[in-house]
Amino acid sequence: MGEFKHFVIVKFKEGVAVEDLTKGMEKLVSEIDVVKSFEWGQDIESLDVLRQGFTHAFLMTFDKKEDFVAFQSHPNHVEFSTKFSVAIENIVLLDFPSTLVKAPA
Repeated sequence: MGEFKHFVIVKFKEGVAVEDLTKGMEKLVSEIDVVKSFEWGQDIESLDVLRQGFTHAFLMTFDKKEDFVAFQSHPNHVEFSTKFSVAIENIVLLDFPSTLVKAPA
């Protein structure tokens, strides 16, 4: 089995300070060693009808599922999730073992 991914796509509520949340998430992942990598972005290209109001995507990579499970129960994650959840209007969340087809150059 390859790495384990935690993929989150969100639509934030109106008036939410998104920059504060993304900085908070960056701080969070820097404090938890089991997070192998973290990246995020804001959609700028998709047609509104295709993105269905979702604006931001977050992707975390873990060496194995057990690391993801440890992350989920980490006190810092639990605390941050409370703040993050109240800012969300809609969310899609996928957690999966990944299959690498083409490695980065």
